[in-house]
Amino acid sequence: MKNVAGLLTLRSVAFLLLTSCVVADAQHPGAANSVTPQDGPIQLRSNETRTQADPSAEEELQKGTALTSRGAFAEAIPHLLVVRGRVANEYAASFNLALCYAATGKFAPAIQILAELRATGHDNADVNNLLAQAYIGNSQDRNALDALQRAASFAPSNEKLYTLVADACMAKQNYAFGLQVTDLGLAHIPASAKLHYEHGMFLSLLDQFDSAKKDFDLARTLFPESAIAFIAEAQQSMLAGNIPEAVRAAREGISKGHHDFMLLTLLGEALLGSGIAPGEPAFAEARNALEKSVEEHPNYAGSQLALGKLYLLQNRSDDAIARLEMAQQLSPANAAVYSNLASAYQRAGDLKKAEAVLAVLARLNQEHAEKIRSSPEDHKVSYSGQQMRGIGPPGEK
Repeated sequence: MKNVAGLLTLRSVAFLLLTSCVVADAQHPGAANSVTPQDGPIQLRSNETRTQADPSAEEELQKGTALTSRGAFAEAIPHLLVVRGRVANEYAASFNLALCYAATGKFAPAIQILAELRATGHDNADVNNLLAQAYIGNSQDRNALDALQRAASFAPSNEKLYTLVADACMAKQNYAFGLQVTDLGLAHIPASAKLHYEHGMFLSLLDQFDSAKKDFDLARTLFPESAIAFIAEAQQSMLAGNIPEAVRAAREGISKGHHDFMLLTLLGEALLGSGIAPGEPAFAEARNALEKSVEEHPNYAGSQLALGKLYLLQNRSDDAIARLEMAQQLSPANAAVYSNLASAYQRAGDLKKAEAVLAVLARLNQEHAEKIRSSPEDHKVSYSGQQMRGIGPPGEK
């Protein structure tokens, strides 16, 4: 079965890319950067009583901001909750809280906070972009498109606005809407190699691989010798079932200094797909690549899943379970996570947990079948094609 890797599907990774600008604001309220709050306290609700910032609240904000920047979103939420209305930089506290809610799948409260920010003087590109991501997570595509278009009106040439929302679509497995997002981005930035790559990924997932080849080729020619060029080449080979060529492209990119976590994951997955076995040099190469990818980006579900599968091949059940449980947390709708996790639990002798995850896997498969049945006729081929060819979110077997 073919393996699709390389695109950020994990929403927390996508959200994390927005975090740095807010982190700077929280640490230096007067700093100038792409996310600039108003000077002084921000009134989020007209009936809210404002108090002067207090030192303990500022310290909590620093803790929450630091956790957010490290991707520890769930841990950051309590710190950010208690400071609302008590700090000088209310915008940083509210934006980070919304980000953490969205990154942990709590889309409704994220939407509420971002809508408040937008209505109280912070109708900017970053607020609207994160709002678009949250709407996608909450299955509100129309509102997501409106928010993205609003974000683009402030910064139409900001590539990240479109790639982050595209990543949210991938995480939601909303490939058709992802095509709309990348189409919008390419209308503003036609020479974006990243957007062509993501456009190609969505076309592939919609069973339009012949059309996707054009985008992969453009990604390589627009930015030759770059990380995205080698990722596109390796991914295209994986989709075509040409595992040796995928291995070659990934190796070449890494040898030229592109130690990108997606490229490392692609190499590990391609080597796994080639049938390597423990004790072989290629097996050690795959393990090193995946362990480095996980170290660089622990919030990327694809590398966690691939490393868990590799540890299973080594009969390292406990290590495999740790990685696969992380992948489950990061990508709860990925069926491949549950099939591998069930195997790991069975090997560890935990049959109760194995039965539980197999039940989840059965439910996911049933939902997928129902999605095919209820889809328009022109989409049924795409859905069934994905299932037959093993195409799914990055890292899915």
